[in-house]
Amino acid sequence: MSGTPFHMTETNGAGDLRELPTGELVSLLSKQVSRLAQYELRLAQLELQQKGKRAGVGAGLAGAGSVLGLFGLAALLAAAIAALALVLPVWASALIVGAVVLVVAGVLALLGTRKLKSGVPPIPEQAITNVQRDARAVKESGRRES
Repeated sequence: MSGTPFHMTETNGAGDLRELPTGELVSLLSKQVSRLAQYELRLAQLELQQKGKRAGVGAGLAGAGSVLGLFGLAALLAAAIAALALVLPVWASALIVGAVVLVVAGVLALLGTRKLKSGVPPIPEQAITNVQRDARAVKESGRRES
């Protein structure tokens, strides 16, 4: 496992693994697997914490930008209604601008829903990759020992 002080060949000063009795090998394997599981769980926890923090900051910034954008959009919509009111009745201008805004909002909502469905799920990808790699290493070392 990269980034940790844990290695599958660690013998705790016992020398060559082939010289150890089976009982000691099983005990060593048990300790190493336990330590490996602890490291992988900690990695998953840290990875999810980092992703959560980034998502929180991103959501806050997006929320603030959205509020300011709504105020700007309201001002532009009022200007569009006022401009159309020069050639149409005010009620017709407001109706036309409102209908256009609703169409644009519908298209944006549809696109946003599609993006959310295809988004990356919040899973600890690095930890999963490490566990899969460790499982392969254990299987391969078991085949070599047989």
